[in-house]
Amino acid sequence: MAQILVRNLETDVVEKLKLRARQHGRSLQSEARQILTQSAGMRLSQARKTSRLWQKKLSRRKFPDTTALLRQDRTR
Repeated sequence: MAQILVRNLETDVVEKLKLRARQHGRSLQSEARQILTQSAGMRLSQARKTSRLWQKKLSRRKFPDTTALLRQDRTR
C-alpha cells in the first residue's frame, strides 16, 4: 500500500480530526484513512452518477446550431 505525508496542517484541524476519531472509536491515522478513502470514492461515483443523469435528461433534446450567433458575437 502507498503512504502519504500531510504537512502544515493547522492545529485546530488536527484537534477536530482527533475528536472525530475518538467519536468513531478509531485512531487518528485510521480516521484520516477512512475520510480520504470515502472522499476519493464518493467524488468519482457522484460525478459518474451526475453525468449519467444529465446525459439521460439531455439525450432527447435537439439543440440549435449556435455557430452563427457565436461568430456575430465575436465581431462586436
